[in-house]
Amino acid sequence: MSFSSGVKDELSRHQTLARHCQIAEIAAIISMCGGVSISEKDHYSLKIQTENVYVARKYFTLLKKAFNIEVEVSIRQGTFSKGSRTYTVAVLNHEDAIRILKAARLFNADMEIEEQFSISDNLVIQKTCCRRAFIRGAFLAAGSISDPQKFYHFEIVCATVHKAVQLQEIMNDFGVDAKIVQRKKHFVVYLKEGSQIVDMLNVMGAHVSLMELENVRILKEMRNSVNRKVNCETANIHKTVSAAVRQIEDIRYIQQKIGFEQLSEGLAEIARLRLEQPEATLKELGMMLSTPVGKSGVNHRLRKLSDIAETLRDNEEENYYD
Repeated sequence: MSFSSGVKDELSRHQTLARHCQIAEIAAIISMCGGVSISEKDHYSLKIQTENVYVARKYFTLLKKAFNIEVEVSIRQGTFSKGSRTYTVAVLNHEDAIRILKAARLFNADMEIEEQFSISDNLVIQKTCCRRAFIRGAFLAAGSISDPQKFYHFEIVCATVHKAVQLQEIMNDFGVDAKIVQRKKHFVVYLKEGSQIVDMLNVMGAHVSLMELENVRILKEMRNSVNRKVNCETANIHKTVSAAVRQIEDIRYIQQKIGFEQLSEGLAEIARLRLEQPEATLKELGMMLSTPVGKSGVNHRLRKLSDIAETLRDNEEENYYD
């Protein structure tokens, strides 16, 4: 089972106790994957179609709890894929369909089908708990979440830009920064930050999945932290080794051209010591001197040796061209 399927499985088993929250979740599912049919005799029927068994199961359960009505469930096997199934949950009774549509505020004042899922002016999602339920229903019906082992991505696909903007507003009411992007004919409301996806799982009530994602995030952060430290230490080692190689080259050049006898006592001592201890750090070299000095003192002497070597090279180059 994928991580996304696991989240939906958990949400489909989530106990929505308050009727107003059940209606908000029903409204979201209808909004995302539902349809209304009106016969010539103005007979209303309501159905949702989904390839996800968790959506069908949750919608069926919600209708039973909130309205205690008869619901027809059918399953159609996919034509091209043996594992593909389409689940249809239909309310064929006219009165029952009208009750659901009215409760979900899908009728306007003129009894026409309308969807205005706005925090400010729709009673279905006025309460915080109902907004949580609405997001849960929307995600069940049209959402997905990536495997956190690979990358962080949470999205809900909407059929219209209006639905996307309304959903974005509801999600952002919980302190996240949901974005919208158009993908072909659809509009996708998405989150990319791992911490915000954790927050959204908490909002929807997917606490088991939340802990699983948090564990992945902790392990990732630990690995990244270790990698950063290793890379930093590797860079420092490389820098130290490169510096030591240059220092030894300079010292050997001085030894070859003028000998250590021409150097001051302090410079001659550090020159010999560096040749004897090519892998020693500046601090270690300083401790080995007859009169110990700190890192800065050792660095100062080695830089003087490098300057001398550079001067000798310049003089040799001038003599060559003369």
